[in-house]
Amino acid sequence: MIPESLLDTLLLDEGGSIVLLIMDGLGDTATAETGWRTPLEAAATPNLDELVKEAACGRAIPVSPGITPGSGPGHLALFGYDPITSEIGRGVLEAAGVDMEITPRDLCARANFATYDKHGIITDRRAGRIPTEKCRELVAELARRIPNIEDVEFILKAGMGHRFVAIMRGDGLDGDLTDADPHHDGSPILEVKAARAEGHKAARIANEFIARANELLQDERPANGIMMRGFSKTPAIRPFPERWKITSASIATYPMYRGITKLLGLNVLATGETIADEANTYVNDAANYDYVFLHVKPTDAAGEDGNFDAKVAAIEETDAMIPTLLTRPPDVLCVTGDHSTPVTNKAHSWHPVPVMVRSRVCGADRLERFTERHCNSGSLGIFPMMELMPVLLANAGRIDKFGA
Repeated sequence: MIPESLLDTLLLDEGGSIVLLIMDGLGDTATAETGWRTPLEAAATPNLDELVKEAACGRAIPVSPGITPGSGPGHLALFGYDPITSEIGRGVLEAAGVDMEITPRDLCARANFATYDKHGIITDRRAGRIPTEKCRELVAELARRIPNIEDVEFILKAGMGHRFVAIMRGDGLDGDLTDADPHHDGSPILEVKAARAEGHKAARIANEFIARANELLQDERPANGIMMRGFSKTPAIRPFPERWKITSASIATYPMYRGITKLLGLNVLATGETIADEANTYVNDAANYDYVFLHVKPTDAAGEDGNFDAKVAAIEETDAMIPTLLTRPPDVLCVTGDHSTPVTNKAHSWHPVPVMVRSRVCGADRLERFTERHCNSGSLGIFPMMELMPVLLANAGRIDKFGA
């Protein structure tokens, strides 16, 4: 992408409206196990397939070929930031997403309830996706029983399902720590380690918190332990509305995605819990914004569970909300994902994500369906995800001509 300083001189203050519709983990792979179909190919998507006939298409690489992105880097690239140089830690994203106050003395971490066997081996990193109500109950108990360790205060808040956020508040807490989460089942929890001497205190206290929490939870089922990851402090990053000269809002149900948009300066709109609720929020509450980010989570959750049918259903549910979205059609509509989460992997992957961009001036590829295979032949080609924002802005008439 061209230098940010040069792009600043080309951006216009006025132009068309943009909606970025993200189906989290949308991309997938066709394998013998899935009958050589991806969920997008198997899904009935009449509305997306109608849109794609008027769209330019391609596939986007979130970070770099062969590099599997986390949710943070995937979304930073979507918003036009270099995901390598502009990293925001997962802990900070989660804390912002559940509206926790974050101070310069805070070290934030994403935490999961998990299931351990009698040998201390993790058998389920998500504790059966326990209900949010149960998570709140367990978090309240941990907060009551472990309010502090040494001179560090622990501030806990439940997220959705098995997730919660832990803020360590105190002096001398360096954020460059390794994860306790091994990121796969069948392994014991890892020791948190510091990347440099300044982090030894934070690592020691994090390990002590995990040990105490697991001792308190040992008789619970299935959430008989915790893990922590994404230790981070608040970074300095240029706000999205300022960088792209556009009024901006986000609509998302999950805390992490509300968190990243809040940290980037987008106005986070209140919404319900369903995909249909999000579409209605756009129609009813987003009229004053020229850029709206709309995030759909169930596609990614189904991919991580290895549930092909559930991912198909999530895609079909998203397709069904398109008519509502189009009751207030934007000048530019982009549909894509932040990364791929193939059901055979049961995890994020490096595979390029299908992209469609529909506008009056996009130069439609006239494709028949919105799938990975079809997008491979689109005019956008295979490109770095961080270059998507200039494409959307250009389609909205918001980038001036470069040079004479």
